[in-house]
Amino acid sequence: MQDNIFTVSQVNNYVKDLLDSDFTLSRVYVRGELSNYKMYPSGHHYFSLKDPEGALKCVMFKSSALKLRFKPSDGMSVVVYGRIAVYPRDGAYQLYANEITPDGIGDLYIAFEQLKEKLYKEGLFDADIKKPLPRYPNTIAVITSPAGAAVQDIIRVLDSRWPLTKVIVVPVRVQGVEAPPEIADAIRYVNKHNIADLIITGRGGGSLEDLWAFNDERVARAIYDSEIPIISAVGHEPDITIADFVADVRAATPSNAAEIAVLDINDVQYTLGAAENRIRQTINRELKLRRLKLKELSEKRVLQSPKYYLDDKRLLLDYCQDRLASSLTHKVLLSRERYAGLAAALDAMSPLKVLARGYSMAKREDGQIIKSATDVSSGDRITVRLQKDEIDCVVE
Repeated sequence: MQDNIFTVSQVNNYVKDLLDSDFTLSRVYVRGELSNYKMYPSGHHYFSLKDPEGALKCVMFKSSALKLRFKPSDGMSVVVYGRIAVYPRDGAYQLYANEITPDGIGDLYIAFEQLKEKLYKEGLFDADIKKPLPRYPNTIAVITSPAGAAVQDIIRVLDSRWPLTKVIVVPVRVQGVEAPPEIADAIRYVNKHNIADLIITGRGGGSLEDLWAFNDERVARAIYDSEIPIISAVGHEPDITIADFVADVRAATPSNAAEIAVLDINDVQYTLGAAENRIRQTINRELKLRRLKLKELSEKRVLQSPKYYLDDKRLLLDYCQDRLASSLTHKVLLSRERYAGLAAALDAMSPLKVLARGYSMAKREDGQIIKSATDVSSGDRITVRLQKDEIDCVVE
């Protein structure tokens, strides 16, 4: 019997494991009324969801609470997405909320989030596949309702900013069940016939239901498959649709899309005017320098008369001749001095200088100089060289 006894922590953790392993409770949407909603200094939100028959404790951590697009308050009917789990310390289960949306658009919001997650995982939102917009589009296709204010705003802004661009309105419905396939077909049509350099698609503001055509998967995939860059311009600035995530550029409003699509001709004219002024100033400065240079050259004597050129060359020739003669004279002088020095050194080393001081030099008949007595024998004939004369001798 005692083998079946558990501690409180064991029971709580066992129940926690059961709930954590339940797939349904790991991603659940709960509709109810907010109660006891509190925001703590830590950034976490604590509240309860209740209906006429019960209540459920909930917590939303700071990381998720920062993503809220509205301020929740007691009594508000909402749909909360999160997971059911047990907090083992208290033994109480609660809903860990990831998202809160006001009820009434809860179903649409859930569908929106599910499609967004699906397309995100497939890579349709990746930034590296976004196509750059043409700087000077020749033709812009506007895919929207021809009767709405959005198309008028787009045409007005395009005409005022860059009247050189041709605008083609491709009429479609932007609301209702027929809208998504029409928008998708229009995008494919513009691409197939290549009738524009840039596409703007969108509509004016409205409720989430009004904008829902641009949350349709068919529209999203048509935008993704488009080879022509697309600007999404749906609703007002706070409105976000799936088309905004997939498009190459998202505009806050239809008017903003037109501003993004083309440059302001006034700005371009100002830039061109400034560039023209800089070029003109550069050319004038260069012409001024060239004129000064031409004036300097025209005042040179050589250009005033060919005779001046010849005179200058004659003077240069005389100058070079003088320098050459001076250089040769200097070189001859240096050579003579060197010769005299070498001759003096050679004379100082001459044997005749030694003989002049009273010394003599004895040689055998074979011309060998006698350096010691051993170099001769008795009866040898030798010659003694004096400073001026020679004496023939016999060794005894």
